[in-house]
Amino acid sequence: MRPNDERSAELMQALVAGRQVALNELMALWEGPLLRFIFRYVQREAEARDLVQETFVRVYLKRESFRPGTSFSTWAFTIAANLCRNQRRWQGRHPTLSLDEVTAGAVTGHEQLACPRSCPDQAAVQSERMAALKAAVAELTHDLRTTLLLYEYEGLSYREIAEVVGCSEKGVESRLSRARARLRKMLADQLDTERSAQPMLVPQQG
Repeated sequence: MRPNDERSAELMQALVAGRQVALNELMALWEGPLLRFIFRYVQREAEARDLVQETFVRVYLKRESFRPGTSFSTWAFTIAANLCRNQRRWQGRHPTLSLDEVTAGAVTGHEQLACPRSCPDQAAVQSERMAALKAAVAELTHDLRTTLLLYEYEGLSYREIAEVVGCSEKGVESRLSRARARLRKMLADQLDTERSAQPMLVPQQG
């Protein structure tokens, strides 16, 4: 079990028993990790916060289905991942923002790029790379994106991720490999495009 899972299981039992304040304690423990995961998935802070709140609504509504001995983290991340998938499907049917609008200005307190004030050029390059990475992650399928984010940023084990996405541990390993390969290819393709778009410098005569 991950840190706080044992305490979370106790709080879930209290919630089932009718101790409503237990939900507030669960939110204090898990709002941060869930917000980080959802934000990196949807890449919009307001939407991420809404989905976090909806995750806890589902935790409350589904409290009777939580079984003793179950990892709360994998249970909660499964709920959050399903909400992200449903939101992505809904947006696919109701597109309102372009990819540029999604990625532009999306770096908040959850993701900061450290750069000394004396290097504006480096800061610009890092900002461009972050935007490119976000755009590439946004192109991954739900299963690949969820697997990658849970492993790279939330530190879940193969076993825990397998429970969230519904596959074997070997399947998790395979999805991570495919996600990384696709990101490398998309970022390399983008870099090649940027290089080809740059004007050639012609040396001055004389």
